[in-house]
Amino acid sequence: MVNPILVVATRNRGKSAEIRQFLTDFPIEIKDLNDFGPIPEVHEDGRTFEENAYKKASFTAKVLGLPALADDSGLEVAALGGEPGVHSARYAGPNATDSDNNAKLLRELAGRTDREARFCCILSLAVPTGAALTYEATCEGIILEAPRGKNGFGYDPLFFFHPKNKTFAEMSLEEKSAVSHRGKALQELHDEFDKVLVWLKKRHEEERLLRGDFICD
Repeated sequence: MVNPILVVATRNRGKSAEIRQFLTDFPIEIKDLNDFGPIPEVHEDGRTFEENAYKKASFTAKVLGLPALADDSGLEVAALGGEPGVHSARYAGPNATDSDNNAKLLRELAGRTDREARFCCILSLAVPTGAALTYEATCEGIILEAPRGKNGFGYDPLFFFHPKNKTFAEMSLEEKSAVSHRGKALQELHDEFDKVLVWLKKRHEEERLLRGDFICD
């Protein structure tokens, strides 16, 4: 029997790798957008992480006709009123690199001692009909005055996690996944993924009925 496919709605290979490792024990084939041809970009104009995660997941599911898992994550810095928030990936502009975003964050916090921050993650798992499941988690830390570490992506070199005495970029993927916002949300998904597979099967059967795909046993 062929395993069902779940599409991770990202072209970010680092993010995709983090998600894949949590679901390797289950009978499901994990793909991401790099496994498909060009598809339209999703306009992430939601006001919250949840709105954007669902928008990405449902759009991808409808376009590809497959269940899709999307993550919308971001950094919220207390001293900046919660910025960059939902604009984390585009903080320094629409085509900003991770280095550009980190540099802007350091400029905004220059001379400030109140550097508390948290990462937030919302996971949305949607099917082509629009139904979805949601998971969420956060991770508290501080923003350093200079980057440290070569691993990870995004703001990882600046985000210092006190319990490990390391930035996310100084951790291995396994270390980071055990404590990060995305890791905790993915652990919740992992812990009930047997039920999720049943849910996906039921949604697939409903989609077949809506299309009139009747099969006689």
